[in-house]
Amino acid sequence: MESVDVRVLRAARDWCGNGDALLLATVVKTWGSSPRPVGSMMALREDGRCVGSVSGGCIEDDLIYRHTRLHGGAGIPVAAPQLVRYGVNADEAHRFGLPCGGTLELLLEFRPGFAALDALVRQLESGRLVQRTVDCVTGAVTLEPAQAPEALRFDGATLSSTLGPQFRMLLIGAGALAEYVATMALFNDFAVTVCDPRDEYLSAWSVPGVQITTEMPDDAVRALRADSRTCIVALSHDPKLDDLALLEALHSPAFYVGAIGSRRNTDSRRQRLIEHFNETEQSLERLHAPVGLYIGSKTPAEIAVSVMAEILAVKNGVALPREASVAAAKSQQGDAA
Repeated sequence: MESVDVRVLRAARDWCGNGDALLLATVVKTWGSSPRPVGSMMALREDGRCVGSVSGGCIEDDLIYRHTRLHGGAGIPVAAPQLVRYGVNADEAHRFGLPCGGTLELLLEFRPGFAALDALVRQLESGRLVQRTVDCVTGAVTLEPAQAPEALRFDGATLSSTLGPQFRMLLIGAGALAEYVATMALFNDFAVTVCDPRDEYLSAWSVPGVQITTEMPDDAVRALRADSRTCIVALSHDPKLDDLALLEALHSPAFYVGAIGSRRNTDSRRQRLIEHFNETEQSLERLHAPVGLYIGSKTPAEIAVSVMAEILAVKNGVALPREASVAAAKSQQGDAA
């Protein structure tokens, strides 16, 4: 799989290269509840075909109607960027299927230039992080290298968004839990790599679309070149494998580092890493262990839900209460495991 942004922009680039008229819609503001977050994009071709999404469907239908059907198939106009707002009142919110009180604002770029789209797609495909800036008066686009992801900025005159490759996940261990976590990560738009040097585990792997490596875990972490869009999760239950990965991951820019295990095993791991591998209480503060949020999960599928929920919360900048952690919840219940 690849990121939704890349799919939208590649479609826009290809249509533009074929001489098709199109518009590029970007969610630039939201108020209240909204079906898609700021930064979501959709490319709409003159024949009504679209890639990406800015809502649950009704706003897409309205854009298709307004820009491809209303004028008898006249096609996408040549025009300066346009700002449109949906859900201003309750009737309109209901008409477009927006949640109660939801309002969103879109910037429509009509017939964006091929050269800028092609340059952007090529940089994204090579794994670069790019800041795309749009002059909302003239439609002119500039591209600059970005060092770190930033929130979309829009002041009415300029739109600036940071675009980049997919978020990545490295899983250590190819057991049943890793299969469920990988499946959930794939449909949340992560590029997933599974590392396991044990043939007996990899021979049973059944999730397509995942990159497999048989390197030792520390080598796999180094080869991944983790960045701020990367998470690393140790799920093998084998300290020889999990510890190797964690020793590398904890000192990487990865936004999330986690490890499976009971509270007892987690305490043993912490002691082992401090006593024998020169880790400190401070360096281990980054480690999410036992991994996941406490939801009373028992099966591999349920545990995977808790793991993915915690990863997404950290990715999205949500501050989780201590009580949501597995360790705190089990401690409160008096569970020794």
